[in-house]
Parts: sequence; structure tokens; C-alpha cells
Amino acid sequence: MKLGMLHLFENPVDYTEQEVVTNQMELMVEAERLGYDSVWAAEHHFSEYGYCASPQVSLAAVAARTSTIRLGTGVVILPFHHPVRLAEDFAFLDLMSNGRIDFGVGRGYQPIEYKGFGLDQSQSREMFNESMEVIHRCWTEERFSHQGKYYQFDDICVRPKPLQRPHPPVYMACLSPTTFETAGRLGYDVLMSTVFGLTAEGAQQGIADYRRGRAEAGLDPQGGKISCLVMVYPGKTREEARNTFGPRVNWYYKTIAKYVALPKGQDDIEGYEGYGAARDLAASVEFDNLVNGPSVICGEPEHCIEKLTNQAQEFGFNELLCWTRIGGLENSKVLSAMELLGTDIIPAVRKASA
Repeated sequence: MKLGMLHLFENPVDYTEQEVVTNQMELMVEAERLGYDSVWAAEHHFSEYGYCASPQVSLAAVAARTSTIRLGTGVVILPFHHPVRLAEDFAFLDLMSNGRIDFGVGRGYQPIEYKGFGLDQSQSREMFNESMEVIHRCWTEERFSHQGKYYQFDDICVRPKPLQRPHPPVYMACLSPTTFETAGRLGYDVLMSTVFGLTAEGAQQGIADYRRGRAEAGLDPQGGKISCLVMVYPGKTREEARNTFGPRVNWYYKTIAKYVALPKGQDDIEGYEGYGAARDLAASVEFDNLVNGPSVICGEPEHCIEKLTNQAQEFGFNELLCWTRIGGLENSKVLSAMELLGTDIIPAVRKASA
């Protein structure tokens, strides 16, 4: 099992903006020393929920201070960007990092962000699909023309090309059921998460759809990576870990419930199957209930090893993305948890799984 860590760059406790950036960058750089395989920066806009408007900027800084750890985006929200500029930025970043980029992409889910950019969220699926088509052509074709609904180009040559060939691995955020099959058909890897109520049964069905999509596209059905984002916080004792992590998790769910709220009378957004259910879950959950399910793993190392081993088998993932720095948790506590994960817990999970 590969071990990664997501970074939201959130600010619920009145850090200065510089402190938010400095703290998160320290954690991302330290992850390499602590044995992590990857770090992932999440893109968000217009609220304290996340300050990282440009994952490529943060990852470029990490690339300059590390040498082996992979650098992922969790995720780049494609409708918010011009696809040619994204292709250029991430090709350049792949070159400067010696081929360490994992390109995580998604459509986003917060109405406040679409409103801020003056975009129609119901068109996000079409915008996403066209953007990925353009990015793929930028990376793999010497010259091309494109006449689409949102973008038009006439005989352009996009430089530079990425170091990884044919291009960096593409991870697709899979929240709604149909996206698993789409990710498989396009040959992408999977980014799924227990954070919004994904069950073992839902993951198993999604992965089966993913395998079917790969087979129908003529790809090895057993290929591709399955990455799962889970809130994880180990401590010396279960009581200590839960007293520390519980208030942070509660902050997260109360905050995300606020930012995924839809206008009165609107039950869902076109093209976002399961969006309403995820929104309702976020508004109602409490930490004391979450730790009894798959969304949060929190306790002493032995408890975390047992739960992670079982969860990897039940959900079928081979890459774990830990969400440990939540709710402004102090760096000293995050680093302590990261060390337990990197040196004790994940090696034991790998051994048990083998």
C-alpha cells in the first residue's frame, strides 16, 4: 500500500495567511523524510475552507525542497482554468520535479466557488470532459486544432511536454457512481473517499464499474491505481487521539455543510448524482458516530493498524491518502501523527495485507 497525505490549507483558528502557508509547506516537505510516498494539494477558493488557489504553485515549492516524494493534486478543478495553461504548468512542473507529478482532477462541488467565477455549475461535466481532451492533446500531440463548445484552437503547438510519457498519471475524483466507469474507460486512476459516506459496498460496486470501463476500452481491467482519502489520526492512546482530533473533524463537517448548501428549493445539481446525499450527511454527522464507521480512523497505533488493514481489504484500495491536518491542527501534533503513520502503522498494514 502506498501512503500519501492531503493538504487543504484551511484556516479556522485565526492563523495569519502566511502562517497557514508556512505550516502546510513544512508538513509537505517533512512527509518525504517520514517515509510518505506522496503529498497532495487541494484547490479551493473564496473561503476559510481552503486557501490553496493554485496547487501547481505549492507543489513547485515542494518539488524544489524534495527529491523522491510524488506530488499530487487533490484536485485541480478543471472548469476554473484554461486547459492549455494547465497543460503548460503541469508539464513544466513534471520536468522540474524529474517526473514526480500525479495529476488529480475533478469538477468541484461548492456552489460558492462556481458563483465566484461566474460559472454555471450544471455545465461542469461538459467543461470537465472538454478540458481533459484538450490537456491530453497538449501533452501528446505535436500540433493540433480543436473546435469545441468552450475552447477553440487553430493549429497550435503547446510546449513544454511532460517528462512522464505519454503523460503524468491522471487521477479522477469519483464521488458519483457514474464517474468510476468513466475513469476506467478513459484509463485514469481513481480518487475516492470515505469522507462523504462511501461504504464498502459502494466502493466495491464502483471499482467493479471501473474494471468494466477499462475492459470495454481495451485496457487491462486489473490495471490502474485505486486511491482512497480517509481522515486518519493516531495517538499514544485512543482517548488522547480522539480528544485532539474530534473537534477538528466536527469543524470540517459543519464548515463543508455550509459551503455545499444549495439555493432554497433546489435539491440537487444537474450531473451531480449523490450530491444532495453528501450535503445532508455533512450537515448531520458528529465525530462520535464517525469513528465507528469508515470515515474516520482515530486511536492508538494498534487500533489504526487493525482498522486500516480491514478497510483496505473491504474497500479495495491500494493507495491511502491520509487527511490528518484538519481544522488548523497544530504542526507538532500533525508531525507526531505523521511519524506514527510513516514509521509504524503503514509498514504494519503492508505486512498484514501481504
